[in-house]
Amino acid sequence: MKMMDNMIIKQVKKEDNLSLAHIIRTVFEEHDAPKCGTVYSDPSTFSLYELFEKEKSVLWVAHLNNEIMGCCGVYPTEGLQEDTAELVKLYLPAKARGKGIGKALMEKSIASAIAFGYKKIYLESLPNYAKAVSIYEKSGFVKLDHPLGNSGHSSCNIWMIKEIG
Repeated sequence: MKMMDNMIIKQVKKEDNLSLAHIIRTVFEEHDAPKCGTVYSDPSTFSLYELFEKEKSVLWVAHLNNEIMGCCGVYPTEGLQEDTAELVKLYLPAKARGKGIGKALMEKSIASAIAFGYKKIYLESLPNYAKAVSIYEKSGFVKLDHPLGNSGHSSCNIWMIKEIG
């Protein structure tokens, strides 16, 4: 696929903060997802570079022709077991979907989690993102009946986990 030939995935930089916050908030608005109790209203959404300076965390950003096409990462969310990271911030603008970018970001994030020594990867989502949830299931994530850890995103009501190592 020609588009993938030009894609570069690199770690988040401070100058990516506003573009990523805009993408995340636009995706929420597009899907009419809850704004309270989600990453939409989380103040860290505007300082992702700083958030991911934490040890054993990484945020990957996809670039195509010098334009940001989405992000995804792993984070040691408070309250999760030491061998478990959270898959976080998988957001793509509409024009980037269906091209393998999300899959590439997710695979790079999971590979990073394995490199950090994590054995499981957890995520939280919403029914508004049914297509993403279906992709997670196809990637081996299984639904849980309760949240793990303390992400602070109380509106999320889909919780999933996957063994990775």
